[in-house]
Amino acid sequence: MIDRVTARNARLGYVLVITAAVLFGINGGLSRVAMGSGLSPESFTTVRVTGATLVFIAYAACFRQSALRRPKGTAMLLVIALGLVGVAALQLTYNVAIDRLPLGIALLIEYLAPVLVVLWVRFVRKEPVHGQMWLAVGLAVVGLAVVSRVWNGLTFDGLGVVMALLAAVSFATYFLLGEHNVGLDDPLRVILWAFVVATVVMNVVEPLWNLPTLKGSTSMLGRLEEHSVNPWLVIAVIVVLGTVVPFFLEMLALRHLPATIVTVIAMLEPVLANVLGWAWFRESLTPVQALGAVAVLAGIVLAQTSRRVETVLPQP
Repeated sequence: MIDRVTARNARLGYVLVITAAVLFGINGGLSRVAMGSGLSPESFTTVRVTGATLVFIAYAACFRQSALRRPKGTAMLLVIALGLVGVAALQLTYNVAIDRLPLGIALLIEYLAPVLVVLWVRFVRKEPVHGQMWLAVGLAVVGLAVVSRVWNGLTFDGLGVVMALLAAVSFATYFLLGEHNVGLDDPLRVILWAFVVATVVMNVVEPLWNLPTLKGSTSMLGRLEEHSVNPWLVIAVIVVLGTVVPFFLEMLALRHLPATIVTVIAMLEPVLANVLGWAWFRESLTPVQALGAVAVLAGIVLAQTSRRVETVLPQP
């Protein structure tokens, strides 16, 4: 895991967020395999978040014990909010969405988060934005309507769409809170305590001790359905390479780049998810839906470039 850096480095920030996006994109497919072994989205979220918390604590205990000190005052309140919304709610809604929707569509809806970030800075922070923001919002909304084929009464699972939208809200919150927190504190301490909060919440929602007994092997699904793998091995990979590493890398990237830049680069995830959905799970879009997906991505990019004042993170 990358240790704390003491100077802003835009190039490093790009490398960190691109790596995180690729790992998150692959994680979507692996998460489906894990839930296919008999875990509900709630149970899987508890396992994933709890496992990641234990890894963060172990790493801090071995290499940076200062991160184990609990934040105080306002910093702790922000970490609690990050843990509740940016970790627990994000993971739960995301897992429900990918369980009920095509992988690429779930990620596409979740990545409305950058649009929400710009709307927040415009109407809440009162920062000036370019007029193209409204074109961006229009493209994103129309694009999603086309992808979902609303004229057919919404061709996708309604609950799945709602969960994906809630994931977008949670994701936007994660970036906005993370952008603020890592400018004031050690990124490892921020993400560690956010995951501690999320672990407590998820073990109230679906306690770890209530997990079902998993089979010795589970199908890899899709084009790999004839192959099987130990579900606990999949979960271990998800915890380390699909959760701990990418979450920490994105939080660390926010120390070098503003949230608007991080979120637009992170759009590699839904692009990869669509490729993965086609290559692994035989998912595909009609030409009209593919055009809608392009409109959504164009709207997200326009939203990011519409912010006139970029956030300057404080020097650590």
